[in-house]
Amino acid sequence: MIRVAVIEDDPMMRDVFCSAIEACEDMILTGQENNYINATGMIEAGGYDVLLCDLGLPDGNGIDLIRQESLKGRDTDILVVTMFANQNKVLSAIEAGAHGYLLKDESIEDCMDAIRNVRKGGSPISPIIARQLIMKIKPTAANAPLPMVAPLSEREFEVLNLLARGLSNAECADVLSISNHTVGTHVKKIYRKLKVNSRAEALFEASSRGLLSNR
Repeated sequence: MIRVAVIEDDPMMRDVFCSAIEACEDMILTGQENNYINATGMIEAGGYDVLLCDLGLPDGNGIDLIRQESLKGRDTDILVVTMFANQNKVLSAIEAGAHGYLLKDESIEDCMDAIRNVRKGGSPISPIIARQLIMKIKPTAANAPLPMVAPLSEREFEVLNLLARGLSNAECADVLSISNHTVGTHVKKIYRKLKVNSRAEALFEASSRGLLSNR
């Protein structure tokens, strides 16, 4: 039986993870926390085999929690599941002690398989992140991002950066005073130009290319 603890601030996503874990015959949920402070106490108590950890917490950095668990020296596997990622965060999480790194666009079934995989000694990583890590360690000439089909338009750039702030398509439509359908069309074009298939992959690729605004 794999004992799993979850650190995730989004209540809906946390419920999805916890419900899926409880539905698995080979897993048991030992704890769940939604912020940095409470998660620190859960890590101190231990009692789990796999720690499922988000990075973007409202009161702290998940990477510090990963480091806290790693320094315990226990036979614990740490699996990052997050929405936003860039090369620096991926590398920082791995250096802190993470054994796997997934984006939240993964199916819940894949996440459960990743828990089993990491417990067996594997290092599950989302394909888009694996590609970026490979590019990172190749010679300098190979580190440049793959060319896009075409540059993003000014409106597509605006939509992309609103998505990076966590806004839904409908919220983007309200901010830009355009229809929800039009936002969806822009999103599809962004995916095609960045050569990705999901929001998480688009934001990861955009971050790697320096396309996201610092505002």
